[in-house]
Amino acid sequence: MAAPAVAHINRIGTALPPNDVHTAFVDFVETLITDRREQVIFRRLVNRSAIEHRWSFCAPVRNPDGFMADAEGFYIAGDFPSTSRRMARFAATAPGLAEQAVAALGLSAGELGGITHLVVASCTGMVAPGIDQLLVRQLGLNASVERTHVGFMGCYAAVNSLRLAHHFVRSDPAARVLVVNLELCSLHFQETGQLESLLAMLLFGDGCSAALVTAEAQGLALTDFRATTVADSAEAITWGVGDQGFDMVLSGQVPAILQRALAGPAGADLLRGQTPDTYGVWAVHGGGRAILDAVESGLVLPPGALDRSRDVLRECGNMSSATIMFVLQRILKDIGGSVPRGAPGFAVAFGPGVAAESFRFETVGG
Repeated sequence: MAAPAVAHINRIGTALPPNDVHTAFVDFVETLITDRREQVIFRRLVNRSAIEHRWSFCAPVRNPDGFMADAEGFYIAGDFPSTSRRMARFAATAPGLAEQAVAALGLSAGELGGITHLVVASCTGMVAPGIDQLLVRQLGLNASVERTHVGFMGCYAAVNSLRLAHHFVRSDPAARVLVVNLELCSLHFQETGQLESLLAMLLFGDGCSAALVTAEAQGLALTDFRATTVADSAEAITWGVGDQGFDMVLSGQVPAILQRALAGPAGADLLRGQTPDTYGVWAVHGGGRAILDAVESGLVLPPGALDRSRDVLRECGNMSSATIMFVLQRILKDIGGSVPRGAPGFAVAFGPGVAAESFRFETVGG
């Protein structure tokens, strides 16, 4: 019996909304913190966050009462939007951002018409007909395309999306899979004076990726996938639907939890019993500077191994499931340059559970 086809990420396109909101968000949050000591802590952690830019559809506006987001006053003190308003904004803006990411793939109309499977992942918005159905119409995809939605999984949803594409191509070598990771995290800022919640919100921005996955031997060859969940950590990262958006709980203990887990049996299992020096290329979800530091320490990675992840974090913040795709895009662009062909790679993302989703890959190039 013939060996199954090998799925390859052939191309990745990305898109960001037009407004850099990081500085405005920091300034606005400082008006919500009334305790002087917590103000000092917040500013110190802002300076240590290693984030310089985050992007959103909400344009920061300064008025006599302080900052609000966009002329409609989407975020203004004392009047933060309801969940229904946030979902209406998602429905109005998310499809366009997804189209931009797909356009960045540079596919012709004929190539788009040849897409056989569409996987859309998002944990920051819900609309029906879904983004998958809207994209079929807006991109001119075949109406019979097989659609799958990956919802509410959090930052590791991109790995699950690629795993689906991997299985589609292995079962049908002619499959051409379009994978879209679409996140508008800035729709879920909360009006609160609680420092831990504000520090969690400090990390997140908006972004979208689109990837073409086929059996064609170019780009990144997907080898295998593996997941693990850290015991007794379920409450450290949670994500629930509230009356004013989705409520994120991100414990300050998460980096320590990950560091311990990756230094022990969980890390050895994710690495398939290999040592870190087995892998020449690393794509790690930039959940925050402390997360990347924990991965680097727990797995004892060489200096510079996570530079691409740190660059994406600095330039875009944590875009939930789209983040690791921005890192993989940089690896693709570097193949044949700073990334040699035939290099073994390792990718991992973290999210609610606390769970880690990983896959191995090999750089093939064009």
